[in-house]
Amino acid sequence: MSQNLIDDPAEAALGLARPVEAGAGPEPARRVDVRRLLRFVVHRPGLLLSVVVLVLVVLASFWPGLFTSQDPLKGVPSQNFRGPSGSHWFGTDELGRDVFSRVVHGAQLSLKATLIAVLVAFVVGGLLGVVAGFVGRWVDDVLMRFVDVLLSIPALFLSLALVTALGYGTVKVAVAVGIASVAAFARVARAEVLRVRQAVFVEASRASGARWYSVLGRHVLPGAAGPVVVLATLDFGASILAVSALSFLGYGAPPPAPEWGTLISDGRNYLANAWWLTALPGLAIAATVLATNRIARALDGEWSRQR
Repeated sequence: MSQNLIDDPAEAALGLARPVEAGAGPEPARRVDVRRLLRFVVHRPGLLLSVVVLVLVVLASFWPGLFTSQDPLKGVPSQNFRGPSGSHWFGTDELGRDVFSRVVHGAQLSLKATLIAVLVAFVVGGLLGVVAGFVGRWVDDVLMRFVDVLLSIPALFLSLALVTALGYGTVKVAVAVGIASVAAFARVARAEVLRVRQAVFVEASRASGARWYSVLGRHVLPGAAGPVVVLATLDFGASILAVSALSFLGYGAPPPAPEWGTLISDGRNYLANAWWLTALPGLAIAATVLATNRIARALDGEWSRQR
């Protein structure tokens, strides 16, 4: 049989080989997928708003100068406790610092910690789940019992214990939050690997003589990655809340760093006469978390049903 008639050894073993036309390539399919994705987002106003909010947060975290030119650490004491206005969108704090500027620059610290936390959970948890599901036998038993121990401890308590052992700081808070989320990623990754490993095309690939690393890299990992990526999107919002909670308790970056949780903690003493110090940073956290959850729900259910 000619070489250009076979796309994949696994398909060839099942008798699914098909001719490939000259000049054909994956580019048209990619363009169609982009158009479908745009239509999918535009036809859902809530999802479109969530995407806009998340894009604004990402831009603020990397390029805060796009949104404000004021120094988040420099205050004007004569302008302290000014309410929201055209000159100070989120008002000013007890030292006369612009709260909007502090929220914008605080996005960099909070998003940095969140990304580190999700990355730690994704890599460590995904690795544990893939090894447990693909190798099986006693390796699966040992790793899953370790995961069960992690699941038996509430995530916030585990994060508090870890950050107490590691020390204070944004990166250490992020690592503690990430380790506390490892168990969820490990269980989802293991379940998906077990599902894909038993598929017909994987068995056909093994029967055709493919090496184990080829089966893992070409079939198992791509087939199991989808739900784990969706979980990472969901965990992004949960990690923002966990990082902000630890910062609120004083475990994050030391003052005057404008972390979101620290801003809420600093403003709670002035709720009676300056509600904006806690309400508006809290609104920024809530909007970001709700946006990521809406996007994750769309990826997990709505987009999957339309494919």
